[in-house]
Amino acid sequence: MKSISIIGAGPAGIEAATVLASQGITVHLFERTASPMKNVADKAFLFPNFAPATDIVEAMGKKLLNNNIVQHLDTDIVAIARQDGGWKLSDARGESHYTDIVIMATGYEPFDAHRKEELGYGIYSGVITSLEMEKMIRYQRVENSMGERPKRVVFLQCVGSRDEKSGNHYCSKVCCVTAVKQAIELKRQLPDVDAYIFYMDLRMWGQHFEELYRSSQQEYGVRFVRGRISEASGTFDGRVQIKAEDTLMGLPLKLTTDLLVLMVGMEASQGTRRLGSACGICGEYGFAQSVDPHLRDNFTAADGVFVCGACKRPMSINDVVNDGRSAALAVLECLGH
Repeated sequence: MKSISIIGAGPAGIEAATVLASQGITVHLFERTASPMKNVADKAFLFPNFAPATDIVEAMGKKLLNNNIVQHLDTDIVAIARQDGGWKLSDARGESHYTDIVIMATGYEPFDAHRKEELGYGIYSGVITSLEMEKMIRYQRVENSMGERPKRVVFLQCVGSRDEKSGNHYCSKVCCVTAVKQAIELKRQLPDVDAYIFYMDLRMWGQHFEELYRSSQQEYGVRFVRGRISEASGTFDGRVQIKAEDTLMGLPLKLTTDLLVLMVGMEASQGTRRLGSACGICGEYGFAQSVDPHLRDNFTAADGVFVCGACKRPMSINDVVNDGRSAALAVLECLGH
């Protein structure tokens, strides 16, 4: 029996491991952090049904309770190379792991908002990212820089996505619905807060997403402004003043807010870039490149290397779970099952 290794214990990697293990195949699952599902564990609720993220983490964790899945936690795979018809994986401790088949499920990294200096992240304490807002919502501690309940919160879309200055021309797919979700969650916790969402155009592409958008306006009073924020600056009382343009009205706009939430997009992780380059499957923007996006999206040009999840492109959680299953089926096809 050929040996199989999966790099990354997010929802895609866990789902792929689960499907293979159910067929009696031993799978080695490598995760660079001390626990699986790190990118999901930090979330509060998931769209479109506001399911607690902890429920998903627990459900995926139970799937790992399988004797055919060998977990290698806190093991960062830093190199991959061809050897004797298979693949040699090297970790950060200098140890080597030999395998016949590799599934890359190395995920994504959030865009570093420090790169958008004009928005003041890291300069003004009232400027936070969507990940930080998610934690505030999860622990029901939405506060401004003074430790007070905010009276106004502004969400800004497309930070690090669809942006020539940052070098990312692509859409990160989930930011629009995440801002709407977070605005609803915010209004549920703080009904009196004024919530604004600044956007270029809203891409509510998924099932029930348009309904969330309508509900945010009709039931929760979230206000939407079509326009980009060009600059953010601090005020004497610890708030944030933003300069923008309302592109529907064609008018400049100044607004003071307690919190400016930057909806950061997805970028290829350093692991994806490094391993993808090493085995010749590094594609546009550093994401892993599959053979064909339609019929062979889990296969790569490197023999014995498969890809799944957000290491290929921005995806939602249900996308990556389904793609993990698809990658497992591709491997089973390769093995003749």
